[in-house]
Amino acid sequence: MSDELHHGSCHCGAVEFEVRTPVLPASRCNCSLCRRKGALMSPPFPAGQLRIIKGEDALTLYQFNTRTAKHFFCKHCGIYPFHQTRLNPANWRVNLGCLDDVDVYALPAGVGDGASLSVIEDA
Repeated sequence: MSDELHHGSCHCGAVEFEVRTPVLPASRCNCSLCRRKGALMSPPFPAGQLRIIKGEDALTLYQFNTRTAKHFFCKHCGIYPFHQTRLNPANWRVNLGCLDDVDVYALPAGVGDGASLSVIEDA
């Protein structure tokens, strides 16, 4: 898929967004948070490519380790729709499972080595 406009949401629908991003190459991360949430992520894209349509007030922020990356979750259903990246805070990634038109089970995915970025053991 190309750099298309996608519509997405959390599970309960409190958060809705649009994002212009390719879906490939899709990837997972092996850091402690990503291992646990298991999300398949889009390639990085500039912050301006993401627009929250509804529910910005329903988002809650989680940060850990260096507190550079910003992981957003719906405070009602707990789903992680997107995050600001650590390596380049001008970039964001979206949870491809939150996009209406993407079948995450049909996508090939690599694994990024986010664990090596941790400065605190097992973070």
